[in-house]
Amino acid sequence: MYENDIIARNVVGVRAEIGAALKKAGREADAVRLIAVTKTATADVLPELLKNGVSDAAENRWQVARDKFEHPSASAFDWHFIGPLQTNKLKYVLPRFSWIHAVDRLELAQAISDEAGRRNCLPQLLLQVNVAREPQKHGFAPEEALAAAKVVAQMPNLSLRGLMTMAPLVVDSEETRPVFRGLYQLWQEVQRTLGIASFDQLSMGMSNDFCVAVEEGATMVRIGRSLVSPSPTDDKM
Repeated sequence: MYENDIIARNVVGVRAEIGAALKKAGREADAVRLIAVTKTATADVLPELLKNGVSDAAENRWQVARDKFEHPSASAFDWHFIGPLQTNKLKYVLPRFSWIHAVDRLELAQAISDEAGRRNCLPQLLLQVNVAREPQKHGFAPEEALAAAKVVAQMPNLSLRGLMTMAPLVVDSEETRPVFRGLYQLWQEVQRTLGIASFDQLSMGMSNDFCVAVEEGATMVRIGRSLVSPSPTDDKM
């Protein structure tokens, strides 16, 4: 159980940091959507988040997320799937997650389109771009993203909403700035080329680097440790 209003304090602190980063960048105060990454938390964090005004939650593995959907508060959230996704898990993920952040290959996008058609739903997709070109991470190379977006935008039964990336884990968050700036510039290029008004989301920034991501244009930040963990030594998301 979460005691002593730890979630309330975490939410206030994170929102204050987001607000300061938005002000520094000259952006609107409501320009960023705060997504709580609950993968390391138990389901009893859900009502605490809702009580403190956080209604977006994210998981990166269906096996871990499954139990949380049994909680009475789960239906009040807008759920985001943020991890690598296997096509054989789509039948579980699509009915429960309205956002899929890490579409890293055209085959996955096509499988989502096909499954969404069978289920008569409209998932919101973001293409994952490996801006830093880290070999251990998934995603389209930056030079592949525009062509991929053109193909995915034509697929039925889904809505292509934007781009997503993960920056390298570094001690000094300032080192992530070129990665976030690079994705922002790519996002603008894809926006201009596609001409789709709903291509309006840029998912970047986690607990260790979200302030820099906000300064560089993030519209969604994915925060785990700083929101839901009593100890700052837990996961880095």
